[in-house]
Amino acid sequence: MEFLFAHTGLAIGLLGAALAACLAGAGSAIGTGIAGEAGAGLVTEDPAKFGKAMILQVIPGTQGLYGLVVFFFAIMRMGMLDGTSVDLSFVDGCRYFAACMPIAIAGLISAVAQGKVAAASVNLLAKNPDHWAKGMILCITVEFYAILSLLASMIMLLQLR
Repeated sequence: MEFLFAHTGLAIGLLGAALAACLAGAGSAIGTGIAGEAGAGLVTEDPAKFGKAMILQVIPGTQGLYGLVVFFFAIMRMGMLDGTSVDLSFVDGCRYFAACMPIAIAGLISAVAQGKVAAASVNLLAKNPDHWAKGMILCITVEFYAILSLLASMIMLLQLR
C-alpha cells in the first residue's frame, strides 16, 4: 500500500487535468452539435441567416476552451511542460484532481445546457430576426456558471505546488 501512495500522485493529478479537458470538451461537442442542428435547419430555409446562426452555435464551445486552459495550467503547475515534474504525493495528486473537477463537471453540464438554449435562440432568430441578440443574452446567462467553475478551478490550482 505504501508503494501505491508514493507513486500514484502524479497519475491522479494528470487524470484530473485530462478530465477537465475531455469532459468540458465533450460537453462543448454535444452543445455545439445541438445548436448546429438547429442552425442547419434554419439555414436550409434562409441561407442569409448563416452568420448569426453560426455565432449561436459557437457559444457552447467555450467550455471546451476553459477545460483546455485548466488542463494546460494544471500540467504546467505539475511541472510537466518544463520537465521539472516530480512524483507528487498521493494527497497532492488528489488536490490537483479536485482542483480540475469544477470545470470538468460544470463544463460538461453547462455546455449541453447552453447548446439547448442556443438551439432555442436559433428558433428565435428564425421567427423574429430583430430579437436574435436576446437569444445570445440567454446563452450568456448559462456561460456565467461555466466562468464561475473556471474561476474555481484556477483559484484552487494557484494554491497548489
